[in-house]
Amino acid sequence: MKNCILLIVVNVLLFSCSPKTATQFILFDEEFTFTYQDALTSSPSKSHYYVTHNKLFPNVPKDWTYPIDYRNGSVHIRIEVIEKPIGNAPTKWTLCYIPNFRKNNEYGCTSTDLFTTTGVFEKDVSMNEFWENESIIWSKGIQQMDLIIKDDSGGQGHAHKRPDYEKFFPTKVRITMIQVAKDETYNPKQFQHIFDSE
Repeated sequence: MKNCILLIVVNVLLFSCSPKTATQFILFDEEFTFTYQDALTSSPSKSHYYVTHNKLFPNVPKDWTYPIDYRNGSVHIRIEVIEKPIGNAPTKWTLCYIPNFRKNNEYGCTSTDLFTTTGVFEKDVSMNEFWENESIIWSKGIQQMDLIIKDDSGGQGHAHKRPDYEKFFPTKVRITMIQVAKDETYNPKQFQHIFDSE
């Protein structure tokens, strides 16, 4: 009887705690150096750094809509620009969700803000406001993230196309994306130990 009561208490505690611990999760946390040669030889598309499925964090849900709604939540984007060439050329990284199942444009993208120097830059973006977010079937999850280095000229401003490409390469960055559930707010304290330990 005591064992049964203990089991019930444990289950209740797990059930009551799980929504709090699952309101946000790290999608990926990648630190890498990206050279002009990397941009020219990345495949299938140039200026791309691919965060493939094995680089995503293991707790990424298969369904982003249920039982916890991340699809209608937000994403916290953190980029640490560790090395950047001289010249202060405005730069950004476009961050594209590549789904398992898709429609319309077949993928959707958000981005970092433009930056001109080294440092840490953070922002929150609604999952309903970025480009082609409705092209993703969120209930089926995503397979990878495509990160594209660009200038400030718009969607096709891939950095390798620039005549002054040396203002963009080589660069070293750490990009982290943290997904936050609907009606929740990003809590930096939950992940601060990760960034402080570096």
